[in-house]
Amino acid sequence: MITRQRLAAGVCALLAALAAGITVPADAVADETTAQDAPKVDLVLDVSGSMRARDIDGGSRMAAAKQAFNEVLEATPEEVQLGIRTLGANYPGDDRKTGCKDTAQLYPVGPLNRTEAKTAVATLQPTGWTPIGPALLKAADDLDGGNGSKRIVLISDGEDTCAPLDPCEVAREIAAKGIGLTIDTLGLVPNAKLNQQLSCIAEATGGTYTSVQHKEQLSDKVNQLVDRTADRTVTPVAVDGTGQCATAPSLKSGLYTDREEFGQHRFYRVDVKPGQELRASVSVSDDRQVDPDYGVTLRALTVHGREIVRGEATGSGRTDVLSTGLRYPKAESDDEDAPAETVCLQVANSFSPAAGVKTTPGLPLELTVDVVDGPGTASDVAAFGLGRGWWLLGALVLTGFLAGLLWGWLSRWRIAVWRTN
Repeated sequence: MITRQRLAAGVCALLAALAAGITVPADAVADETTAQDAPKVDLVLDVSGSMRARDIDGGSRMAAAKQAFNEVLEATPEEVQLGIRTLGANYPGDDRKTGCKDTAQLYPVGPLNRTEAKTAVATLQPTGWTPIGPALLKAADDLDGGNGSKRIVLISDGEDTCAPLDPCEVAREIAAKGIGLTIDTLGLVPNAKLNQQLSCIAEATGGTYTSVQHKEQLSDKVNQLVDRTADRTVTPVAVDGTGQCATAPSLKSGLYTDREEFGQHRFYRVDVKPGQELRASVSVSDDRQVDPDYGVTLRALTVHGREIVRGEATGSGRTDVLSTGLRYPKAESDDEDAPAETVCLQVANSFSPAAGVKTTPGLPLELTVDVVDGPGTASDVAAFGLGRGWWLLGALVLTGFLAGLLWGWLSRWRIAVWRTN
């Protein structure tokens, strides 16, 4: 007589055999990835004498910076190699030549020991000059080597005091080396000349400039930049969008940075072949005080100006970044030699500056472009997380169906045998 245990064992054996028959090849569920080194961040802090000023939430600028650094060090992702460099921290004298060499590595770029880094920050006292240019050169050396993302975060409350070494020119030289390094700047004083200099430094490398006046805002912004470095898988490329599609730069899949004036339209072109899908997203950063109620629009247009699809986002109040995106699948063609379609991407914003806020340089934006195989292909399905698993899912459903039929047949047969006995 067939017992219940034997029935269960038989069904399990059948399922095991079926599963063995649909073993998934390793290359069907895993894509090859290129090894990438750990992301690196160098925090460059102005420790000049002016950091003694007590105008940030009732405390000194130095106290605000220390608090921000402690919070950032606590929250830094494990995979990020982080270092700290100072400028103006060690020489209190009046000799300009000596003061302009005053930059030092407080904590080396590498795996983070939070206790040691916090202890080093606690020792800082506002001291000397403001050699921003020399500090940026040294910080670039701190981050040298590796193919991971690299970022300098410069925090200062004053202009460089070591001309003729112009920090803007230093930033341009760093960008020209093509080492994939981004410089973001944060200003602690709403000063027009300081804003202009820090904006110029950031713009040269596709970074962002932010004017901060509160401790919480400073901590949040530095944390955001460190997290962005950890998430960055490609190096952004600086690009200049134009006011019309006909003269716009042609982009391929990648991450791009640009500047957009208040209320301005920026155009870019992307070629999409039949059977491919364009996926694009844009983030615009309001790196200065803006009026409430604003929006960002990303549109895909034909070269003749007809709208294909759009993405929109709106906000009200103070936010750091506003983002939106779109997708455009290009239909398959029976003609193997069918040409690619030129799609015009238009980025527009409705930000307006608050009273007295400078409108130049434009707002920093990041544009992501991805052209992939269109719907119905294996690579496209993979982008949604199932990968080549559609056929595996079908096989599992079929296995369950067959197992159900077998179980039902065996149950009926067992009942029939029991009745005859």
